[in-house]
Amino acid sequence: MNYLEEIKKLEELDKKYIWHPFTQMKDWLEEKPIIITEGRDCFIKDIHGKWYIDGVSSIWVNIHGHRKKEIDDAIKKQLDKIAHSTLLGLANIPSIKLAEKLIQIAPKPLAFKSRHFALTKVFYSDNGSTAVEVALKMAFQYWIHKGVKNKHSFLSLKNAYHGDTIGAMSVGGIDIFHKTFEPLFFKTFKAPSPYCYRCELEKTPSECSFECLTEMEDILEKHSDKIAAVIVEPIVQAAGGMIVWPEGYLKRVRELCNKHNVLLIADEIATGFGRTGKMFACEHEDVVPDIMCLSKGITNGYMPLAATLSTDEIYDTFLGEFKDLKTFFHGHSYTGNPLACAAAIASIDLFEKEGTLKSIQPKIALLEKKLKEIADLPNVGNVRNKGLIAGIELVRDKFSKEPYPWEEKIGWKVAYKAREDGVLIRPLGNIIVVMPPLAISVENLNRLMNVIKKAILSVTNN
Repeated sequence: MNYLEEIKKLEELDKKYIWHPFTQMKDWLEEKPIIITEGRDCFIKDIHGKWYIDGVSSIWVNIHGHRKKEIDDAIKKQLDKIAHSTLLGLANIPSIKLAEKLIQIAPKPLAFKSRHFALTKVFYSDNGSTAVEVALKMAFQYWIHKGVKNKHSFLSLKNAYHGDTIGAMSVGGIDIFHKTFEPLFFKTFKAPSPYCYRCELEKTPSECSFECLTEMEDILEKHSDKIAAVIVEPIVQAAGGMIVWPEGYLKRVRELCNKHNVLLIADEIATGFGRTGKMFACEHEDVVPDIMCLSKGITNGYMPLAATLSTDEIYDTFLGEFKDLKTFFHGHSYTGNPLACAAAIASIDLFEKEGTLKSIQPKIALLEKKLKEIADLPNVGNVRNKGLIAGIELVRDKFSKEPYPWEEKIGWKVAYKAREDGVLIRPLGNIIVVMPPLAISVENLNRLMNVIKKAILSVTNN
């Protein structure tokens, strides 16, 4: 079998056997698949030898670039010792060392009136959805151990996305992803999303005084006795459309949680590890949550790993005699996997070694400059970013904000056009997502944005 025959065979086998996530397989079967074989820096190569800029960090996981030597070496070194051992009744060295690092880089402890907020404990799992499931179960069981009855529900935001497992979907708020499964969900409360471009309260930024927060407070005033926690994606609602919150919103949410005696869960799965310009998005407003969920960039995309961080206050309620059954009965086979933890340790070390948070500042400035240029295009309704996370919202009519119909796949048409020029992106409906590795060079970031601009112009015929 020659090389071209092998490629054709692989394409046939993919279509015969693989069910791809978040993909209409009827369309997939009619298209020519891109099969990736290699990665270097911010580039990935397909089976035909064509290199592309990885414009969405392989779905938001890659931070330092592909094939990073320090992480490669850390995994190889650990592999020479042991690939996996359980944390159920045992411990392992990489999970211990990583836990210490996570607590050291977590948002700094903060005192608020008589309370002290500090993330001090780490519970490992496998991915973002499981990190959220852990957080929800922790919050629920915390109140039971406190002797507080009926706190069996949660408050989340519209346009929220917290994962694909049943609990995570229950606190989600995107109908296109979640509506089908609604009969399976537990009861939750939903507050308006601070989506200023498409304010559901029909306010403009100049006339609004966080009225969406007023509705959240109304819910808390009426139902805080039933609500265990508020769960949010701090600063940026990613899968909801890269919705960037107005300044001060997150801090006010923390204050409302304190006032109404509910926990705050920060889902930093997409926003963590430098994406917003700080290590964690919560740091932009000096907020310390009661529980924080981490995954995606934690291992630089090398291995599946997640962590749910909590305070001593929560952890301590689970302590008791064996007979009391206060144990947190939750866990995964690959909890604290040594290979994944070794990768995460090396990735975190690179932040200090390479001065990542400092080095991305000029890139953020360039991104914002390029976004301003794109904002002037006739069919761009809104651009928004926080750090190196950005969304470009395409509209049929700039002045009325009329969106393109979902079925026109306008975002995908732009993505396909960008592929022709060596850029891989994945849109969210009409919203072009920009989330490259933090390690991307200024030159490659400039190229990425120029290709996106060109693709938008080509597809919208302007």
